[in-house]
Amino acid sequence: MIEFADKSPAEIRSLIRRNELTRPTAGMAKGFTQANLAILKKELAFDFLLFCQRNPKPCPVLDVTEPGSPIPQLIAPGADIRTDIPKYRIYRHGELVEEVTDILNYWEDDMVAFLIGCSFTFEHPLMNNGIPVRHIEENCNVAMYKTNIPCIKAGRFEGPVVVSMRPIPEKDVVRAVQVTSRFPSVHGAPIHIGNPAHIGIKNINKPDFGDAVTIKDGEVPVFWACGVTPQAAAMQVKPELMITHAPGHMLITDVRDEQFGVL
Repeated sequence: MIEFADKSPAEIRSLIRRNELTRPTAGMAKGFTQANLAILKKELAFDFLLFCQRNPKPCPVLDVTEPGSPIPQLIAPGADIRTDIPKYRIYRHGELVEEVTDILNYWEDDMVAFLIGCSFTFEHPLMNNGIPVRHIEENCNVAMYKTNIPCIKAGRFEGPVVVSMRPIPEKDVVRAVQVTSRFPSVHGAPIHIGNPAHIGIKNINKPDFGDAVTIKDGEVPVFWACGVTPQAAAMQVKPELMITHAPGHMLITDVRDEQFGVL
């Protein structure tokens, strides 16, 4: 993944559009914000927008498309959310029925796409501060877990908060909190540090999404709210159709990280 760090968002999206790049996007397009995806029919869009508004930590909205438009005008006006994400998931009545590399055959003229902040955005700032990011080191997907923390219900939408986990050396935990708290639009500071059982995670080595990563001696598991939370909601709420990114496979936007950072 690290070989794509210096490519532009447009270059990476072009590779993805041609199915030449289908892997997780962590570490790609250094300095540019990445986004999770959730697509619903217009009739459910308000309920979902309210769900995101009530749960800004796991679901920070970066952009919402016009009904029927596949173009995220605010964050990537040259992108097409039907083709420019490496892998998508199709949920029908809460069941994952297919993973595909484009959604051209699923797109309808009453669909609304939500682009949600992604914690991949703050990984380069972490590395710039000398803090290791294990899933980039191990060339795999980030580890993600369902928790026992409930989201605030909105309309039909409810479900557990999903978290992503990064092992952080004990000496760097405070700095990791400081660095990531500068990025509230992409989940911000961690929501839990330490014992996974306290947030309902029974086995740290068996994530619900993504890949398990090595936790070394002297490291602490640190958990950030995660934009896969809408997929957990889909599994619980069971809408007729919901399309999402596959966990770890993001839209790379044209917006620089600093635009979502705060001093």
